[in-house]
Amino acid sequence: MPQPRAAQPALPQTAPNDRQSNRQPDNARTAAPTGGQAGAQAGNQDRVSDILRADQPAADVLIVGAGPVGIRAAQELVQKGRSVTVLSTEVVTPYNRVRLTPLLGGDVQFSDISLLEQEETELPYALHYGQRVVRIDPDFKHVVTAAGTVWPYQTLILATGSDAFVPRIAGRETPGVYTFRTADDASALIARSFSARHVAVIGGGLLGLEAARGMRQRQCKVTVIEHETHLMPRQLDRVAGAQLSKNIEELGVTVRTGVAVREILGETRVTGLMLSDGMRVDCDTVIICTGVRPNIQLARAARLHIGAGITVDDRMQTSDPSIYAVGECAEHRGQLFGLVGPGYAQAQVAAQVIAGQEAVFEGTAPTTKLKVIGAEVFSVGEIEQLEVQPNVRSHVWHEGDLYRRIFIDRGRIVGALAVGKWDQASRVQDAVQQGATVYPWMLFRFRRQGLIWPVSDDAADEMPDSAPLCNCTGVTCGQVRGAMAQGCATPAEISAQTGAGTVCGTCVPLLAEMIDAGAQPAPMPLWKPVLALSAIAGLAALLPILLGYVPLPTSYDPDSLRVWLWQDNIVKQYSGFILLGLTLMAFAIGLRKRFRFMDRLGGFDGWRLVHIGIGLATLAGLFAHTGFNLGSGWNLALAVFFIGAILIGSVAGLATGADHELRARRIGSARKPPRKMPTWLHILALWPLPVLILFHVLASYAF
Repeated sequence: MPQPRAAQPALPQTAPNDRQSNRQPDNARTAAPTGGQAGAQAGNQDRVSDILRADQPAADVLIVGAGPVGIRAAQELVQKGRSVTVLSTEVVTPYNRVRLTPLLGGDVQFSDISLLEQEETELPYALHYGQRVVRIDPDFKHVVTAAGTVWPYQTLILATGSDAFVPRIAGRETPGVYTFRTADDASALIARSFSARHVAVIGGGLLGLEAARGMRQRQCKVTVIEHETHLMPRQLDRVAGAQLSKNIEELGVTVRTGVAVREILGETRVTGLMLSDGMRVDCDTVIICTGVRPNIQLARAARLHIGAGITVDDRMQTSDPSIYAVGECAEHRGQLFGLVGPGYAQAQVAAQVIAGQEAVFEGTAPTTKLKVIGAEVFSVGEIEQLEVQPNVRSHVWHEGDLYRRIFIDRGRIVGALAVGKWDQASRVQDAVQQGATVYPWMLFRFRRQGLIWPVSDDAADEMPDSAPLCNCTGVTCGQVRGAMAQGCATPAEISAQTGAGTVCGTCVPLLAEMIDAGAQPAPMPLWKPVLALSAIAGLAALLPILLGYVPLPTSYDPDSLRVWLWQDNIVKQYSGFILLGLTLMAFAIGLRKRFRFMDRLGGFDGWRLVHIGIGLATLAGLFAHTGFNLGSGWNLALAVFFIGAILIGSVAGLATGADHELRARRIGSARKPPRKMPTWLHILALWPLPVLILFHVLASYAF
């Protein structure tokens, strides 16, 4: 579908040079298009001429596709001693497609979602950009790109992924209509967001809701339209879908379900949508997120067996033994996998088989576990099918904004879904994949508390080795424990070795929790200054409680500092406004995450010290303004909350600086750090201050 070509501020504008291994193939020659329509004999002659034009040796393993799964296959093969060449259709470095939403929302830059490290100047495999493969010749074992370049291979892996599916909606080619699938799509939408006012997202599945989230974060008005009765119909039931709609609408996104889009209105630009119920939705931008379709054109033309995707066996081999398929383009036992976790597992199996090892891919239960526009959603199993199967019973727990449902088939759990946080989600996922038995007392607990197992069993370090810790990559608790046994002592080191936490990052706290169980927690940066300043702030906040206030002189003395500070109206005003300014600075730094420009002025650790320092300065300002004479009534309330906030903040600072020592003594954990409670109490103590300060100022000037 034609797309407007806008500026791309988030992505590189020029194609990078090929990153290659020590063996760099010579440039392949460019040939004119072949005339394959003249008959089989002419086609064979063309393919022979392709080989004659190929002046580089055949790649040991050639991978078509440089998405996350293709790159994972290359990494696995290199570790097994194989020589690998990767052809990327795109001209930007391989990137994490799952994180396109935070890129669209402005939370990260393109470098943050790249699959290659910025300092990586030489890769262990050859990577070539802008190589769009248009033909595979299995007989002569080579592929041909759109430019006519010929790439021979000994073994071929197809990791071609999927493309966005665009239904035949009238007006779909109108300027202002976009898809959201690639980095180019995200770049075009970022450029569009500067002029867009009302965005309509067609499709209420995962991709549509992610697109809605990204555009909403860019302050666009967003309407999501889903033709099914509820959002995420493949993963959720009606009640869960309705709960998700409610959560999303509370964040400012309008949701319309049970209605289809009949036409996209506008001649030279999008002006609105006409729905099947006759209603019109005014908008200036449309994002079509109605699903994806596997890229199987190359496989079909190469006469490989195909169904909905490229048909593969348990070894990820296609009908041609020298060609493998992995990721979203592969169909295994009649099933397509649209998530990166199963794709990584397929890449690992294909690499092992190519390296001569025994491995099989047995499939996984469809699993979704992520945040959708701020609402946590979990789903495992074929929910649509389970709802209509006669032998399957379901049990529901619903409390407030939390909704959970499990499906039981002859005593075994076969599916589950949830909207809202569920600490047992990873364990439930493992139970579904293992076909675990759920006993009557477990069902009783679930119906009453929403828990299948007791809370004491939820700790990550207590989960079985088979339990998936990182849903995105399929890394299990056992693999993480293995990495820890090999010396990994931080979440970053575990991520580098296993891949856990490298996609969406939501499992990083679980990694830290497992480290807590078997390793000494690492101290935070600048922890000693944080401890020292927090201790000084706490002692200073106790002074007015322990020592009381400084008394005023009994007689007037124009040379007295006490008279000048606390009886001169002009000086009192100056000290009061200085104190107000310091307080506003403390509030501003506490809200620094809302101000993106402050990220360029230093990291969080440095700003934490500045925040504590300003807290100390406000105490000095309070002394200069009052002499710790706290007064009565509203003035006393203001002083109590002011000093209380600083005192509790000092406790939070002490807990932050001593976090590693406290957690080493089993006081708190990575998911529930010791500083969590005092930090929230500090914030609560700050809430009344703006109102109390306003009363104080008005009362001072009124009387």
